[in-house]
Amino acid sequence: MKSKLAILFIAIICFSCSEKSKEKTIETKNSEKPNIIVILTDDQGWADVGFNGATDIPTPNLDKMAGEGVIFSNGYVSHPYCSPSRAGLLTGRYQARFGHDCNMPYDVESDETVGTPLSEKMMPEAFKELGYRTSAIGKWHLGDHEDLWPPAQGFDHWFGFPGGGMNYWGKSKNKIQTIYRNRKVVPEDELTYLTDDFTDEAINFITKKDDKPFFMYLAYNAPHAPDHATKQYLENTKHIEYAGRSIYGAMVNGVDHGVGRIDSTLVANGMKDNTVIVYLSDNGGRAKHADNRPYRGHKGMLFEGGIKVPFSITWPNGIKPNQVYEEPIISLDLFPTLLNMAGGDATKETQLEGKDLLPYIENEVVGKPHEIMFWRSVGGFEYAVRKGKYKLYKSSYKNKTLLFDLENDSYERYDISESHPELMKELEAEYKKWDAKNIEPQWFDPHKENVLKEEKKFQADRRRSLGPKEK
Repeated sequence: MKSKLAILFIAIICFSCSEKSKEKTIETKNSEKPNIIVILTDDQGWADVGFNGATDIPTPNLDKMAGEGVIFSNGYVSHPYCSPSRAGLLTGRYQARFGHDCNMPYDVESDETVGTPLSEKMMPEAFKELGYRTSAIGKWHLGDHEDLWPPAQGFDHWFGFPGGGMNYWGKSKNKIQTIYRNRKVVPEDELTYLTDDFTDEAINFITKKDDKPFFMYLAYNAPHAPDHATKQYLENTKHIEYAGRSIYGAMVNGVDHGVGRIDSTLVANGMKDNTVIVYLSDNGGRAKHADNRPYRGHKGMLFEGGIKVPFSITWPNGIKPNQVYEEPIISLDLFPTLLNMAGGDATKETQLEGKDLLPYIENEVVGKPHEIMFWRSVGGFEYAVRKGKYKLYKSSYKNKTLLFDLENDSYERYDISESHPELMKELEAEYKKWDAKNIEPQWFDPHKENVLKEEKKFQADRRRSLGPKEK
């Protein structure tokens, strides 16, 4: 009898230890910091992914990934074109706060004062404080001068080019249109097609043996011009009869293929469940070949088509799949959201202007992340305010300040400014209050001139279409 009791006692102890071991394993697993990948495309239109309605460009991997998490149907970026949008994304601040309203000047060699200043804390710097290894891959465009390149802004590893545009076959043109790996020039004969090269580099970084979690900023330059694509990707879009759209689509398909390879790598290495993947474009689609429908406008404009982008977040361990979040959010929200996911405390980063989106996604917080959002281009040459369902847009394209009811007119067809003078005053006052905390642009680009040229051509083309009796 005693021996039976002893056996029972030992069994209870073993079972108890086993259960505690399981609890400890689960606790350890849940406390592991997630890997984080922010995938940014360049000039990709709202409707250039299947999960937003594209039917011509095949994006099966992007669609699958978006379905595994949450799609933001009202996902905005903080600026309508490249460099300022990236500055806002990586700092979590309205880039006008530090005068980064423009791309780098096109006709002069920039110095160390032209770009996101080192005084601004970027995402990788915050993640390094949490024990992360950090990587920047692809297009930089936040400072042409080498003192402002990724290694100076918190990235342990860098593979990409400093400037705003690059030949996809890796043909160097100048210092800022050259591929570097950690400040060393990469020989052109080691490059194939940049979209594939960036994917390869990302996979190599992901699979590198290291106990630290990683933060990766993967900024594909596709589908930005020049329009270059491989036979493989062109084959996948040969059904698109318009050649310009077919080539553009092939460039997007190249990104999709790369994302699929990255996803397979994460699965093969047992990393998929605890990896956060963000996907978005830096601004609306470019005027040629991209598709921003059903929204009005394109890259450079503050109409919805210029600032609303494909946007999703996936994290199997932390976000339920098959979600669509409809409240307006902005790229500035990524810094605090990802920081908290990684075990940090975004409330201590007092400079941040975005919101942690996770409590809203999980319905732990009722209401909207933002009651009001702002945009400023070239120091106020153009600006916009969205408050609730209303959007004010001071448009230099149309030489008028417009007002739209986005709830009833999401396509911005009907300007209601004349019938709502008090609302116009209210939103103008909101903008002035916000803009008082900004500084003047610290440098300029040709955006002003380009806007006026584009609108002049637009109006001339419309006049040419009229018959003699209608002119």
